Amino acid sequence: MKIKEIRAVAVNLTPESKTQPRLPKLDTDGFIRPMARYPEFKSGGGGNNWTRVACVVTAEDGTWGLGLTNHSGPVLSLINDHFAPLLIGQDCMATEKVWDVMRRASAPYHTAGLPSYAISAVDNAMWDLKGKLLDCPVYKLLGGPQKDKIFCYASNTDISYGTENSIAWFLELGFKAIKLFARYGPESGIEGIRKTEELVARTREQVGDDVELMLDAWMSLNVEYVVRLVEALKPYRLKWLEDYLMPEDMDGYFKVRQRVPGQILATGEHWYTIHPFALAAGQGLVDILQPDVQWAGGITALVRICHIAEAHGLTVISHAGMNYPYGQHLSYAMPVIQWGERSEGVSPPGVPLEERVVLPGTPVIKSGYLTPSDAPGFGIEVTKDWLESKAV
Repeated sequence: MKIKEIRAVAVNLTPESKTQPRLPKLDTDGFIRPMARYPEFKSGGGGNNWTRVACVVTAEDGTWGLGLTNHSGPVLSLINDHFAPLLIGQDCMATEKVWDVMRRASAPYHTAGLPSYAISAVDNAMWDLKGKLLDCPVYKLLGGPQKDKIFCYASNTDISYGTENSIAWFLELGFKAIKLFARYGPESGIEGIRKTEELVARTREQVGDDVELMLDAWMSLNVEYVVRLVEALKPYRLKWLEDYLMPEDMDGYFKVRQRVPGQILATGEHWYTIHPFALAAGQGLVDILQPDVQWAGGITALVRICHIAEAHGLTVISHAGMNYPYGQHLSYAMPVIQWGERSEGVSPPGVPLEERVVLPGTPVIKSGYLTPSDAPGFGIEVTKDWLESKAV
């Protein structure tokens, strides 16, 4: 069976909840970001207006698969104008070849970064298509289930309802692990370290000793600040510190590892393709690799990253892996993935997780655990008409 068509469109898939949150939103600058160095951009400035991308790969018999990614502006052109003409007529089963063709075709303008987002959307659509053609869930194509269910943690990416309120809701939903986001970076000096310690201390007291606690710095610290922050947070038993440097600062990752050898370190959501993960694993820079299956090159790339990690005794947690079926199927099959992340705000206090599903057919976390769909492909329950209705 050959590929007949590849088409990517910009979409708005924001779910519309029926249940009103228990609490009103609060004014907030959000969590720390690299642009926080500049006051005029502190409140979320410096971003872009690009939307999500939906990529449909259609076979000769009309069967089709769906992949998603971000950054519609440039990514649409990469898929529709470059990758699609190359891939039309290729074998629908040839996921390895198709992935390699896209990687090599984009090499002249560097595969890492925006091209990696485009590759991810096409690759995941290919896996969805393959599963449908073989009448098999993707996790079985990856070797079958390795675990009965996936342990999930909640990431408090939306702090607009108040951190304590969101944490209380996560505990009510049954999560046994929670990730906080730092609000302060090097520009805030010792006051920022003190306030971050206060945030972590309050949350540790709120969740108790039997709930795991993590902290994400979203690319916004430097080596000195990491060293000082890790020392201040030792009493609160963080499971890991995450995403603490700019992603391309590999020299900084070496230095942090040398300076804080006892701290569990996690990163990788802003690393692309397999090579930075291979370097980090081989040099022992981090303990937990966190590639995003919709950003780093799709299922094909993440299987490679999982094998790299396993060979070096590391753990993988797919960034935002529980939000969509792509990460769910990968996590279900890969032994090296022990946990799954539910992010995108999880849900506002009082709003059921079922109402925050982006793609219909995506299973929902129950009491802190999730089991993927066993429907063919990724089990996504949408039609092309539904996708067209979401186009922007």
